[in-house]
Amino acid sequence: MNQEKSTQLLSPTEHFIVQLSSTPRGARLARLLATEWMRTREVPHRITEAAEHLVAELAANAATHGRLPGRDFRLVLRASCETLRIEVTDTRGDDLPRHPAPAPDAESGRGLLLVEALADRWGALVAAVEVISRSNPDNDWVTKMRDYPLMGVPVYAIFDPRTGTGTVLTDIHATPDGPRYATRKDFVYGEDVTIADWTISTEDLPRYEGGTGEQQ
Repeated sequence: MNQEKSTQLLSPTEHFIVQLSSTPRGARLARLLATEWMRTREVPHRITEAAEHLVAELAANAATHGRLPGRDFRLVLRASCETLRIEVTDTRGDDLPRHPAPAPDAESGRGLLLVEALADRWGALVAAVEVISRSNPDNDWVTKMRDYPLMGVPVYAIFDPRTGTGTVLTDIHATPDGPRYATRKDFVYGEDVTIADWTISTEDLPRYEGGTGEQQ
């Protein structure tokens, strides 16, 4: 789930990343750490105040509704000159956030309405798609294949213009080495490929020219 609050910030481009237990204590700690990080970087008070509420709500949501036993959630803050981006990734990538209208007398269920009101825009990450770099293919085939399930990215699609092939990875599960994708579906260029809710044709995708790194 990604939120962006656009305004003029004082800090340069930088980021903060922490992984916390999916518990009420972890949710509270997320709010405290985020507030301290923004304070030390002199983010304007009104932005810090809004972001504090966003982090609190998203972290509580991750710890309550996105929780799986033994799995953590991840908080990322990215600040640039114009944008503060808040990312909270939980362990339930198969269950995207929804915010149905709560009953008038309901005591809960309004959290995402608060997020919608405070953030300039927000949404949920449903898939990551990468095109293999000729100069550093291991970044996509090894590093991201390891890191994306840890971040809770539910679907990871890889396109390799060197070979005209690719793969779609889904179904995160626990292993002794940490979360990993359990299902892998390979394809060759020319086939239709399903990525999350979309099916795309790979018939006309470009290929790298042999030995040049340039696309045909």
